[in-house]
Amino acid sequence: MKVYLNGKVVDKKDAKVSVFDHGYLYGDGVFEGIRAYNGLVFKLKEHIDRLFESAHSIVLSIPISKKEIIAGVIKTLKANKLKDGYIRIVVSRGEGDLGLDPRKCKGNQTIVIITDKIVFYPRELYKKGMEIVTVPTIRNLPEALNPQIKSLNYLNNILAKIEAINSGCQEALMLDHLGYVAECTGDNIFAVKNGELYTPPQCMGTLRGITRDTVLSIAKRLKIPAHEHVITRHELYISEECFLTGTAAEIVPVVKVDGRKIGDARPGKITERILKEFRKLTHKDGVEYSL
Repeated sequence: MKVYLNGKVVDKKDAKVSVFDHGYLYGDGVFEGIRAYNGLVFKLKEHIDRLFESAHSIVLSIPISKKEIIAGVIKTLKANKLKDGYIRIVVSRGEGDLGLDPRKCKGNQTIVIITDKIVFYPRELYKKGMEIVTVPTIRNLPEALNPQIKSLNYLNNILAKIEAINSGCQEALMLDHLGYVAECTGDNIFAVKNGELYTPPQCMGTLRGITRDTVLSIAKRLKIPAHEHVITRHELYISEECFLTGTAAEIVPVVKVDGRKIGDARPGKITERILKEFRKLTHKDGVEYSL
């Protein structure tokens, strides 16, 4: 495997970062996960824009341009001969000392791009649907660490993931500090009621998901009413359909929440319709490249 590290594509064994890097010591950095489909990097511009927005919010200056990062993504995909794959971009504040002061990093940010294969959930879940469970760990408060910042500090999500695994589920439903539905550990969530879509608003401690926004755009085009609205667990329980969205997960149906069947406990027609349109877009909307 080849890895992009600070402007160079090197062998995986040579892709080394200092143990004094603030990303390693404190989770001080930002990242993006992106997908490539048959020689097209899906929504690449949108992901790069979000990367720079996250970095700006934590006062982290990315030392190269958006165009240079896009070129780095394509270069790394070609180096690994990948037409289909998962892309991880990581930007950390760089090497400093053992203190918290970011000024000690002296502007030596670390930029890493990894391209590889990924299977986020077992394939049968996309046909049969998934069961999720609400966990005690709540989503970070926006006033503490805003979930819209895609930072390297993912312990909040990991703790919830551990609780889901301990409950025998693949994914955890996380609530906000008021008890409303926020999102899952790595996905946004949608519910369908009376033929209309509902998803928690961004202000409720959710990441502005690229796939989430794509689903809202698809719904508008298909004339399916869609609402960004606070959702309770009760409203999930009595919904007709439910599904999760994320770059790695794509669109995965949910058929049971906290032991309650959703609809007839099978992937719903609106979910399947949106998934069909989404898969068409993954081969149209992005940056093309050839090996």
